[in-house]
Amino acid sequence: MANSELVTAADVRLMQGLAQRVTATRPDLVNGDATFGELAWSWGRGHARNGASWRRRLWFSGGDLVAWGWARLPRRVRLSDGSVKDVTGACLVYQVHPDHAGLVDEVIDWYDGTAADVERTVLASAADGFALERWAAHGYGTDPASLGDTGDWTQLNVRDLDDVERPALPAGYRFRTADEAGPEAAVQAHLDAWAPSTYTAEDYQGVRRTTGYRGDLHLLVEAPDGTMASSAIMWLDGVNGTVEFEPVGTHPGYRRLGLGRAVLLHGMRLARAAGARQATVACLGAPGHPQARGLYYGVGFRAFTRDAPLIRAGTAG
Repeated sequence: MANSELVTAADVRLMQGLAQRVTATRPDLVNGDATFGELAWSWGRGHARNGASWRRRLWFSGGDLVAWGWARLPRRVRLSDGSVKDVTGACLVYQVHPDHAGLVDEVIDWYDGTAADVERTVLASAADGFALERWAAHGYGTDPASLGDTGDWTQLNVRDLDDVERPALPAGYRFRTADEAGPEAAVQAHLDAWAPSTYTAEDYQGVRRTTGYRGDLHLLVEAPDGTMASSAIMWLDGVNGTVEFEPVGTHPGYRRLGLGRAVLLHGMRLARAAGARQATVACLGAPGHPQARGLYYGVGFRAFTRDAPLIRAGTAG
């Protein structure tokens, strides 16, 4: 059974459930933007602004969701610096349960029909050889923009939480949580780290309502002058005993002070106390983007899998 409508919060909860089931058996086949935490983060921060341009289709077997596609269609994006960006292509996030791998052809046909006249991109797991063959058979190839030293492909990093180093902050800095600091501080921390950004107070309210968000696992580092200098949100998957960091960022004026390292170590210790046995975090994997990758490797993460960005040209014009 399948259907096609706008994406809803209930849909995202079903998608997160499929992510948990795939994680339990074949974590290498969870697509990069289809993880438990990434789904919540993407939906929460974007649905109020972009939801009208989001389409989804769900496939069920015996009452269980076994595949889904989430197409993000062309739209106009306004950034925090006042600039406007027109997104002219479509992007697909999707997941297929390994026991129903053949459904990937239906996902592709649906996506092509939904965004037929524009350039179409998709992120598939590089470990999913069957899916990559099927995308190629439908005319999708490697996205040239993802190649080279500054390519935008991402890798997923993982580490266990058996032994986590105690974090150290510079004198006068302290750890806070979003519950303690409040929404305004949490939003400003993100804007400072990622400027220019589309993030707004309304987006954060959406994030807070998602399945998996916990204000006590949304961490901040407060500088002596009161600035929230670094932040990270952790998404705890209690079913699999994993925690995912998304996003992690530091104010440009407070970088190279060890704040990112400290917030990651502090977060992992909190996650372990909450029942997590393993942590994951994604980053850009190309050689020209060493900063975040070096930070994560420095606190014990190692590469686990990566995505394979694919593209097919549009037919408009």
